[in-house]
Amino acid sequence: MFKTMHPRMGLWVLSGLAAAAQAAPPTHLGTGEGQLNILAWPGYIERGASDKNYDWVTAFEKQTGCQINVKTAATSDEMVSLMGSGNYDLVTASGDASLRLIYGKKVQPINTALIPSWKTLDKRLQNGNWFTVNGQHYGTPYQWGANFLAYNSNIFKTAPTSWNVVFEPMQLPDGKSNKGRVQAYDGPIYIADAAMYLMAKNPSLGITDPYELNETQYAAVLKLLRQQKPLAHRYWHDVTVQMNDFKNEGIAATSAWGYTVNSLTADKFPIGETIPKEGATGWADTTMLATDAKHPVCSYKWMEWSLNKNLQSALAEWFGSNPVVPEACNTKAPGGSNFCKSNGFDKFAQIHFWKTPTAQCKQGRCVSYSRWTADYIAVMGGR
Repeated sequence: MFKTMHPRMGLWVLSGLAAAAQAAPPTHLGTGEGQLNILAWPGYIERGASDKNYDWVTAFEKQTGCQINVKTAATSDEMVSLMGSGNYDLVTASGDASLRLIYGKKVQPINTALIPSWKTLDKRLQNGNWFTVNGQHYGTPYQWGANFLAYNSNIFKTAPTSWNVVFEPMQLPDGKSNKGRVQAYDGPIYIADAAMYLMAKNPSLGITDPYELNETQYAAVLKLLRQQKPLAHRYWHDVTVQMNDFKNEGIAATSAWGYTVNSLTADKFPIGETIPKEGATGWADTTMLATDAKHPVCSYKWMEWSLNKNLQSALAEWFGSNPVVPEACNTKAPGGSNFCKSNGFDKFAQIHFWKTPTAQCKQGRCVSYSRWTADYIAVMGGR
């Protein structure tokens, strides 16, 4: 299994309402250009260099003649910035970056008719609002996952049923306080986790979407996050550090990716994961085509290739995520794991997928991501 950090946070400001008009997508494909430049999360584009059993690039290059060059990025903010350079054809963008790329005119809509395997996509993802605007698709789904509530199963003999264990001061099942024994995510998008919890705990606030908050709702969410601050041992983004905190720092519960849970399980640490009654936030990554892509034919060939079940199964096992092609769940991955079960494939309906908050929303006016960014930095600083 791939073991490195892949944080997902960004600081770009989004205020637009509709994607600007762009040239129509191509209607047919010619000969490949011989090259393809991809900006990706670490571990997403593997050619067997880390582990020879995980290689979904070599066969693509042999079949298409499109040689892949990969640049990895550590954050969504870095991806948004680099996609303005004109050096990359494709980017594997998370939901907290994809709308920024669309409204910033850095990616273009695609013609799904040129991607034959589009019909094999999980119907739950085909029109995700994190990459579909005004009926146009700006990319091809790649992988997705939940932000689970991970917990030390020696402390919690049964899975916690609520996120209150990380948000509210309380005594844990071992008789000790949760103060200094929980973690929160180091990124402004985590405000949505608190909003999701309050959506269930305090229905009178009227929160219907954790990414769309009016001023009253937003104030209540910030109050909760400030209450959480004294409880937090760390604001995490590095999964390796987070795993060490479970092993060595007495962490009892935190939000975490399936990757963290799978890795700790492999290390025989007593770890559990759950999606509590309030649900969970999550991320869905999309392979998006740059507006000024220099190798569009090879890009379309890769988007088609990326949806084959063998790639999807190997990637899901390697990265600790879920495939976007359901058939991949029945396809044996190199390590032979039941990755769809362990990574939460059947819990899709409980997930509120990341999307960038905008000033204008279904409520009329909402708090934009620029405010989220500034205020969350203040919360982490104890203000």
